Amino acid sequence: MKQHDTEVEKTEARKTKKKRANTNTLCWMNGNQCPPEDATLSIFDHGVLYGDGIFEGIRFYNRKPLLINDHIERLFASANSIEITIPYTAAELIGAMTDLSEKASFSDGYIRLVVTRGIGPIGLNPIGCGPANVFIIATELTMMPAQAVRDGINTIIATTRRVSSSALDPRIKSLNYLNNILAKQEANKANVDEAILLNDQNNVAEAVAENIFIVHRGKLLTPPCDEGALNGITRKTILALAQESEIAYDIQSIPEATLLAADEVFLTGTGAELIPVRSINETLIPQCPGPIFTKLQRLYADFIQQQS
Repeated sequence: MKQHDTEVEKTEARKTKKKRANTNTLCWMNGNQCPPEDATLSIFDHGVLYGDGIFEGIRFYNRKPLLINDHIERLFASANSIEITIPYTAAELIGAMTDLSEKASFSDGYIRLVVTRGIGPIGLNPIGCGPANVFIIATELTMMPAQAVRDGINTIIATTRRVSSSALDPRIKSLNYLNNILAKQEANKANVDEAILLNDQNNVAEAVAENIFIVHRGKLLTPPCDEGALNGITRKTILALAQESEIAYDIQSIPEATLLAADEVFLTGTGAELIPVRSINETLIPQCPGPIFTKLQRLYADFIQQQS
């Protein structure tokens, strides 16, 4: 009995520790706000079994979600692409995310909106699954240490190749990130901050969780989506800011050799915002942070302030 009591006490202690770790995180699941420890899914949900689902990552600043309509539009486009019916309207999801950002104990944070296929029989066939589960997490987020953001990050070119766009449309923001995780493991083993993925034509696709930009011969370049790049919302914003400020840019293929010859390299993403790259495969980038990055970073910060 004493041994059993000890095991029960240990279990309760683990639960208490878990609850304390999530005190600043807010959750909403299938229509209701709930404590993080109560936001659970069945092990028979195909999102758990097969990564069958979609998601969006959204920043909020001054308690206001940034570019929320763009994110919701992409979420529903992803859902339509893989034939998941989201059981909430766009307005309902926007209302739930806005409510969480207003209730958070921090004014700036990150929202993860996830839709899974739902419970179904074992097997890849999605017939018979559902209804879809929808949950939202509002939490604090630091993608990179402040010094890395200020001075630039070290990267490698991963041996893992980006899944071909002919096999999987990169515009679908699905839950299956194994391809990216394998590249991240390479970065971890190389003791660097991030990995850059090439496609099967040896052209640049994206980083593990960010889009990539380079400055080459005075022009800002980023890969097209059909070469494996996610149609990133921050990417789209940076291109719009470049156009408004008359920075010459192009969306085009970037061979590995061009990447390594770039004057500036930086990454963009909702979570990452803008991050300069200091080195690739231990080769230093000539300008880090460079003048075009610095200008765009300032313009993006102004854009955030205007939106919030």
